[in-house]
Amino acid sequence: MRRQTGPDALAPTGVGTAVPTSPSPAHPPSETAYAVSTRGLVKSYPGPDGQSTHAVRGLDLDVARGETFAFLGPNGAGKSTTIALLCALARPTSGRATVAGADVLTQPHEVRRRVGMLFQHSAVDPDLTAEQNLHIHARLYGLPRRQARLRTAEVLDTAGLADRRRSLVRTFSGGMRRRLEIARQLLHAPEVLFLDEPTTGLDPHARAQVWDHLRTLRAQHGSTLFVTTHYLEEAEHCDRIAIIDRGRLVAQGAPLALKAGIGDDLVVLRTDDDTSAERIVRSLAPPGHAVDVDAEGIRLRVSGGSAWIPRLCAALEAAGIAVRAASATPPTLDDVFFHHTGRSMAPAAAAAGGGR
Repeated sequence: MRRQTGPDALAPTGVGTAVPTSPSPAHPPSETAYAVSTRGLVKSYPGPDGQSTHAVRGLDLDVARGETFAFLGPNGAGKSTTIALLCALARPTSGRATVAGADVLTQPHEVRRRVGMLFQHSAVDPDLTAEQNLHIHARLYGLPRRQARLRTAEVLDTAGLADRRRSLVRTFSGGMRRRLEIARQLLHAPEVLFLDEPTTGLDPHARAQVWDHLRTLRAQHGSTLFVTTHYLEEAEHCDRIAIIDRGRLVAQGAPLALKAGIGDDLVVLRTDDDTSAERIVRSLAPPGHAVDVDAEGIRLRVSGGSAWIPRLCAALEAAGIAVRAASATPPTLDDVFFHHTGRSMAPAAAAAGGGR
């Protein structure tokens, strides 16, 4: 579809079209049907020993228009590098990518016109008002003065900051600043909004407010949101997730589908004698199901974990072993990450303030 030009090209579309979760196999869409599409995308840097360091390794990715998509991975996994490539802020070593129908290699300026980019660190001027920050940004994007004023008023209202438009940004809370930065990226009505760790450093209440705001944008404008995060609970807000580790895409799909792919629930038992209890649990466990003992207790993955707890407790109590605690939990996204990488994301998320 040809991009509209002229003053109206920067106005919000207001269209929220439902997007199918997967294309029909009989009629696969072209890359331009996607908001983001990559094939074999690679970014390498020369190392001190002459060997190349690969930040992104052969990335194949498709993001549907109007989708809320999460790039999930620990710090250093290649998320921010991928964002820089997709926003035409860095040049790929090899491979290709289209964003909002424009090629990042042959049409980098067009890519930058069609996207919005929220960086990890704040880029608003604290000594200016909210209105002044947005007006300057609108003018830098080439909006005429009158349209810049109109768009500034519109996005401030969308962000719930209209009553603070003349307040200095330094007086804003962390959550308000983040909403202001998102509003700034909406001034030119981007087709794809990239959000790199949008809630890093915010408290849980402010993070919830930011996600409420993002859901409103999706509902009102049908925006395509491409979010990078290492917070597992944030990825649950998204339609689909791609898990990246050491620059490689290791899994992708809807959160529920990814967790269902792990299959079994996690049963954890704490007893007075975990060593003896382990032998009994092993004798009752289905063939091929591993039983482990760690600081949390005896761990077993089985289908229908809640139904197994009474049976296990009865066998242990019959053997004279008291059960102090028992729980059954369905798979988590951390379990999905561990399943595909052999490592847990939870420690990294906790270190960053996200918890598990």
